Amino acid sequence: MAKRKNFDLAASTRRSWKAELKRDWVVYLLFVPIIVYEIVLHYLPMFGIVMAFEDYNVADGYFHSPWVGLKHFIDLFSGEDFLQAIRNTVVIGVLRATIGFVAPIIFALMLSLINSKKFKRTAQTMSYMPNFVAAVIVCSLFTQFLAKDGPLTLFLTNVFGAENQNWFANDKAPVFWIIYVLMGIWQGIGWGSIMYVAAISQVSGDLHEAAALDGATRMQRLFKITLPSILPMILMMFVINVGTALAAGYDNILLLYMPSTYKVADTVYTYTYRQAFGGGNSNYSLSAASGLFQSLVSTILLVGSNALSRKAAGSSLF
Repeated sequence: MAKRKNFDLAASTRRSWKAELKRDWVVYLLFVPIIVYEIVLHYLPMFGIVMAFEDYNVADGYFHSPWVGLKHFIDLFSGEDFLQAIRNTVVIGVLRATIGFVAPIIFALMLSLINSKKFKRTAQTMSYMPNFVAAVIVCSLFTQFLAKDGPLTLFLTNVFGAENQNWFANDKAPVFWIIYVLMGIWQGIGWGSIMYVAAISQVSGDLHEAAALDGATRMQRLFKITLPSILPMILMMFVINVGTALAAGYDNILLLYMPSTYKVADTVYTYTYRQAFGGGNSNYSLSAASGLFQSLVSTILLVGSNALSRKAAGSSLF
């Protein structure tokens, strides 16, 4: 009897799937290019992982390059500056996942307290603009502003008595990290707040009205109603942020660092870039080994942060 029920359920599922396909075939047809895009540009290139275990040569290809096993991983991990790059990556990742992550949330909460819709829209629009400025231009602006005779440097020197120097050439540990994180906040605070602003707009106004009638102040409503209501969104974004922590904005770092600041600015990405492509020959295998290592670490961080979020707050990304 149970087998008969399972058979009927399976048959019904097949019929409903066919009926749905027949009814919504246009929607499925529109989805085909997306599937093709994902397969061609994201799944097929995953076969390139084999390069990490080969002494890859373009002329020989994947199937004829000599197999060397873990040689490139050993070369990567045994590099004299690898541990230094790991330290910098971890520190920058932690700063981005704390200070850099919290800044858009605070900005979104501040916007929610503004009554003037015109001023709020103007502030939002202006905060989005830096996100659309090319990384080369942003890095060039900060380099000029923080040069020895740059306006920000002169301001810090004349007002706060700071040393007159090129701040990006400073090889002391916290300087580059702090400047880099603050630059990221300036560029991404508006764009990063979009999800939180949207979540805040969905909070029921009845809750705020009831709390106001009970005598709750705006700040009390902010912390007791608004913040708990958008907590699932915050946790979801936090999990994503932790999963991408190793990336650490390597494009900006490539544009900002210099040999004198390698010890505080070099991350795993930039270290790999210099080792694989900095010399006369391109070492694709070393680059693939580094990419595989970073992907594994990022996956572990993503799964771990998701599990922690689910256990601590009962909300998770998956």
